Amino acid sequence: MNDRKIPVTEDELHAYVDGELPAERRADVEAWLGAHPDEAERVQSWRTMAEMLHARYDAIAQEPVPARLELERLERRPRQWLYGAAAAVLVAFVAGGSAGWVAHGAANAPSTFQSFTADALDAHRLYVVEVRHPVEVGGNERDHLQAWLTRRCGWTVFAPNLEASGLKLVGGRLLPGPNGPASFLMYEGASGERYTIYTAKTENGATQMRYANTDKDGALFWAEHGVGYVVSGGGDRDRLTKVAQAVYDQAEKKGS
Repeated sequence: MNDRKIPVTEDELHAYVDGELPAERRADVEAWLGAHPDEAERVQSWRTMAEMLHARYDAIAQEPVPARLELERLERRPRQWLYGAAAAVLVAFVAGGSAGWVAHGAANAPSTFQSFTADALDAHRLYVVEVRHPVEVGGNERDHLQAWLTRRCGWTVFAPNLEASGLKLVGGRLLPGPNGPASFLMYEGASGERYTIYTAKTENGATQMRYANTDKDGALFWAEHGVGYVVSGGGDRDRLTKVAQAVYDQAEKKGS
């Protein structure tokens, strides 16, 4: 068979990796991959990444979608949080205080810290397991992604350049937040590790850096200029801190 007889699409390649390709097309796709070794290598890299993600997150993927992530919540009035509402899933938190991370105001109210980190960690765990649809807008459309999220969220949303940390922008999506829309950006390393940046409006102008973790994932939260940030990732806190500091430094330079 040749290319003319086997017009294999990108979607079919993803479906092939996910085991969702119709049986009658499987042989055609495999023949096409046999004739295109570069594409076969790319598909194999997807399969390797998928297997790694499934091994780590399958149990999480089976959990029901948290109510706080339902899209219709975007139109609801801001919710009222009780102190300690998310304490059961926040194992530990500490205030940051190193150079460049100094608080610019009073300590953040526990309910704000808990609501932001709970929402961000729920979103992180929900979407990092996705292979085909982890985001709504891909990283190859960075300018469009930033403009769209900025328009919908009401503040300047930007996707930091984290290449120095070995992370490439996967893309982003719009989510409900504690006080309206929230932006959600995802980054991925060469080994398949994924980090996410969740931002939403907060009533607190600025707060200290705080750490939270649940299961195998950690999050660092802070607020600047009325916008709360949560950078979430795996259990390596040192690695997470370096990524979060890169985000923090770029946000400071942009004055967002």
